[in-house]
Amino acid sequence: MKVASNVRKLKGDKGGEVVTNPKDIFNQIAPSWYNFRHWSIFRSELEALAHRWRKGKLLNIGCAHGPDFLPFMRGFNLYGVDFSAEMLKFARKYSQKFNFAVNLSLADVRHLPYSDATFDWAISVATYHHVKGTDERQAALNELRRILKPGGEAFITVWNRWQPRFWFSGREVVVPWRKRNKTLYRYYYLFSYLELEKQAKRAGFKVLKSFPENSYHFPIKFFSRNICLLVKRSG
Repeated sequence: MKVASNVRKLKGDKGGEVVTNPKDIFNQIAPSWYNFRHWSIFRSELEALAHRWRKGKLLNIGCAHGPDFLPFMRGFNLYGVDFSAEMLKFARKYSQKFNFAVNLSLADVRHLPYSDATFDWAISVATYHHVKGTDERQAALNELRRILKPGGEAFITVWNRWQPRFWFSGREVVVPWRKRNKTLYRYYYLFSYLELEKQAKRAGFKVLKSFPENSYHFPIKFFSRNICLLVKRSG
């Protein structure tokens, strides 16, 4: 199994097996994703945050099989949420392999199963770009703010609209995942830096830092593959 390098525009796509329910797609992807992305590609960014935050109650939104927990193994009370039951099954396996405790819940990012102001910190790596619909993405960011304590911070990553591979695509694309004799198409909404910052501010966050991934070494950030955002709940 592999991730295909090509992408297709959302409209007018032909070929492959199109699964309409995103949960079904990620449930099918989960076993191979556990091996393909066994280590976080944002480990250095997350380690810096673990040093910054030091301790507290942390929620991983869209935690998948759990590699982004590793930098927070010590000093943090860990929680994770994902809408894929299969991903959570592998997250339990991952936590046992690396010997850390985590509380996992099956839920949608737009309706988090926690009380207001529950968490000191939150991370959401490569999650919000899978949410379809402007209002739905805004609802997800509003939920992120709701579950954070006043002054709490969150780290968000999404795919960048202006990375070179998407210059001739629209804002919405489907990216194929090849699995034996079929192809599953994952939905992505491609953000710009300014758009993500604007939506975060609309949700009630103060933007502390907007930056590319550490592996991006060019002087102009706007063409990075990923957008990284560090925000703080105000009020």
